[in-house]
Amino acid sequence: MQTRKIAIAAAIGLMGVSAQQAFAADNTYFDNFTALAGNVPAGSLPESAPLQLSSPFFTQTKLTDRVTQLGLGESNSGNWDMITANETGTDAGRYLYAPFETGAGGVQRTDLWTGVTKTIVQSGTQGFVAGDFSRWTPWGTYMTAEESWGTGSTKGRLFEITNPLADTSSADFIHRNVVPRVSHEGGAFDKNNSFYFIDEFNGGSIYKYVSAVPGATSGNSFFDKGQTFVLKANGGNNSNAVGAATWEAITTATGTPLASTAGAMLNMGGGSFSMDGRAAADMVGGTNYQRPEDIELQVLANGDEVLYIATTTTDEVYSLNLATNEMKLFASSATFNSLTGTAVGSAFNNPDNLAIDANGNIYIIEDQPGGSADIWFAHDADRDGVAESLSRWASLSTVGAEPTGLYFDKFNPNVAYLNVQHPSSGNDTLLQITAVPEPESYAMFLAGLGLLGMVARRRIRR
Repeated sequence: MQTRKIAIAAAIGLMGVSAQQAFAADNTYFDNFTALAGNVPAGSLPESAPLQLSSPFFTQTKLTDRVTQLGLGESNSGNWDMITANETGTDAGRYLYAPFETGAGGVQRTDLWTGVTKTIVQSGTQGFVAGDFSRWTPWGTYMTAEESWGTGSTKGRLFEITNPLADTSSADFIHRNVVPRVSHEGGAFDKNNSFYFIDEFNGGSIYKYVSAVPGATSGNSFFDKGQTFVLKANGGNNSNAVGAATWEAITTATGTPLASTAGAMLNMGGGSFSMDGRAAADMVGGTNYQRPEDIELQVLANGDEVLYIATTTTDEVYSLNLATNEMKLFASSATFNSLTGTAVGSAFNNPDNLAIDANGNIYIIEDQPGGSADIWFAHDADRDGVAESLSRWASLSTVGAEPTGLYFDKFNPNVAYLNVQHPSSGNDTLLQITAVPEPESYAMFLAGLGLLGMVARRRIRR
């Protein structure tokens, strides 16, 4: 529990360790909760505060909603999806970004300093559809993509907003064609700036794009030339596999097709060519998973990086250690429920989004309607890539909606954000979730500081 951690921190302080060092291992109160026993009933809570939370010391606040945006004259087609912030550079942490997952997609930006939300990519720009993932780039821009791909499609595109901080209603929205077309949802960069993405499809694969200029300071350079690979677990030519993993190239180092994948190149007309990433993966025996959705990347204490992948159809989350190249099953319906000590079973259904808090804990968000949609906390104390148990951390009541885009603020570890997407009312909502310590924790913290002060005074007197 959090109170014990604070007491321990104070005790450590008495032994001569600084308060900052004492608290370094515990950075958030979001993991101090009592697991919910079940779902909140659909429609039982107001849409402005629709979450049943697992601690009385968690609060929720509506930041904006679609009705408000439309009333302000903003182009807003709804279905607000995944969230990220401007994580680096000028005014880092000031803005939240989210795309519209509709047939006339766009991107909105929320200014956390002023409370103003505006659409910076107008709905339907460049025929953009089904905007899904959000990611801040290592060089300080914003990326999103289309969760829409199939035979005869012209979509499946990755886009970059190259001026995400500008005061504009018409941001520079650039298609990065070197990345193969798939049904994009998740995306993540590792410490070497390799870019990982998935094909959200029953039979979809996991991919890695390695830029010819990994240290690029612009998208023009990063996406000019690069090589794409597909994951093969346990030898490839298989489904839902774990075990030793390798990366099989599907393009050359400059992004052109290999002899083995030449048949996956598509003539998009007007002298433009793209690669069908799904077809290319099948040609080289990439391992397929069942609707891989979001991905998140975590750096372990030993420096290893782990990529987590949620697969909705099979109710699973996988973990891929990028240092050891081992794929494991992180969580599934067979994982223990922390309340019962038995398999969580069908209560864990349609895992979709993933999020990681300041303590490195993994959260799994279900693609379910209100009354069934939960956010689960995964316990993996030893960080071995296999969760020991799952706990229901929050439950959504909004009728017809799903929770999406859970994002933990990188600059305030006790603040998170969540979109409530496609409710029956049509009024998508952006929520802020805040965690505060229990009152007794404050008392213990202050007592600890007092003891630290006594020790300091004694040392000065000697």
